Amino acid sequence: MSSTDVFVIGGGPAGLAAAIAARLRGFDVTVADCAQPSPDKACGEGIMPDGLAAAAALGLKLTSVGGYRFRGIGFHDGEVSVQAEFPGGPGLGLRRTVLHRMMMDRAADLGVRMHWGQRISPENVRARWIVGADGGHSNVRRWAGLDACVRDSRRFGFRRHYRVAPWSDHMEIHWGAGCQLYLTPTAADELCVVLISRDQHLRLVDALPQFPDVMRRLQGAAIATPERGAVTATRRLRRVHAGNVALIGDASGSVDAVTGEGLCLLFQQAIALSDAMAAGDLSRYAAEHKRIGRRPEFMADLMLLLDRRSDLRRRVIRAMSARPSLFAGMLAHHVGRLGPAHFLANGLALGWQVLTI
Repeated sequence: MSSTDVFVIGGGPAGLAAAIAARLRGFDVTVADCAQPSPDKACGEGIMPDGLAAAAALGLKLTSVGGYRFRGIGFHDGEVSVQAEFPGGPGLGLRRTVLHRMMMDRAADLGVRMHWGQRISPENVRARWIVGADGGHSNVRRWAGLDACVRDSRRFGFRRHYRVAPWSDHMEIHWGAGCQLYLTPTAADELCVVLISRDQHLRLVDALPQFPDVMRRLQGAAIATPERGAVTATRRLRRVHAGNVALIGDASGSVDAVTGEGLCLLFQQAIALSDAMAAGDLSRYAAEHKRIGRRPEFMADLMLLLDRRSDLRRRVIRAMSARPSLFAGMLAHHVGRLGPAHFLANGLALGWQVLTI
């Protein structure tokens, strides 16, 4: 393998984002992945508005390749529900394969060299910077001695697409006993349905009876894709760089898929990493990586608390249903449009509403 400025190991969205950001900084960039493009992996396929903005900073205009725009998010728990719109514009439901092809085209247009179907040993790479973008089970992370975690917990997700017209212009989260269904429209005639739980044996066919309204709407709909499974982890590493090696995406830690912020995080991390490499100081990336993850980690903790405490969850959703502006405030914070002071005030008002219903 010839020498390069930046060698990215892993050609998924995280690796391609890192490559694009580095190339925009003028680096010579090579990407290698042992798989062939474009792999279809289990994910929710919903991109929040802040994720679209972060992608645009890399020259990725995701709304130009189709998908389905959704205006907000709805929470549903039995007979109780609440929904709100995003401030400042919609999110986008987009098939992962479409996203991957677009990112490949953008990287190729910028002159990134890509090697597919090649298993690379980091020890044999000649590069100024090595970027580990090889996922949650990262070999680069292990090789670089960066496996030590501050926190590591896991849940399990299973995804399937149905040929059915979306019945809502909102992404929907349906809460059940120890699990959630995430419904994201990805086309005018297609719906992405994801089940997430702590039970690795629970499948969509077993969980759907908990959600009779969803089950009724899906009845008779053709299944467009086979069920795919993946682990969704809440993982925080002690370090995300060592020497000239930096980690990005799930290789660098992750938040639970309940937030829908995975793509936004990796886009923002890619920009921060390219800035740090341009400055010749990966400690800058470490600091920015921590800052970028703070809000999604906090929101994930709040939502996972609702997952564990069904009694509290029902009271909270009932309270927000009575005062929808409280849910709108939470959603605004979730997508980075509400500062800490306003979020605190919104949280106090929600707490009071929960106590008084």
